Amino acid sequence: MTYASRRPTASQAFRSYADIGLETQVLNATPERLITLLFNGARAAIAQARLHIEAGRTVERGMAISKATRIVDEGLKTGLNLEAGGEVAANLANLYDYITRALLTANLKSDVSQLDEADRLLAELADAWQQSVDPQPAPPSA
Repeated sequence: MTYASRRPTASQAFRSYADIGLETQVLNATPERLITLLFNGARAAIAQARLHIEAGRTVERGMAISKATRIVDEGLKTGLNLEAGGEVAANLANLYDYITRALLTANLKSDVSQLDEADRLLAELADAWQQSVDPQPAPPSA
């Protein structure tokens, strides 16, 4: 095997670079920032799933939707403190269940409208979360 045959492709190199960047963000993140990263990850997986549906790539669609579902169910929903959060946390848990069902329906039926519904809800939650708990610093003015 030559070096050229072992050398990563541009796509593999980009993925490795992106993985390192994400790992660095996670390691340095506050708990509030981690939630923001979960929202971003779920929405990115939904965007990938949309592209796979449009291209007719069933296996990749399923993998992307499964990733989004895991992030919502095992990341965002599991992170709720139902005792301390009371009615707000319970309502969020119900909304995460609804989003998960929309994602499962999207996968079963190749239904982009269900992906759009899940993405819209996650975008609204992410915006509210970011504005109230994890505000990002404004870029320096020129």
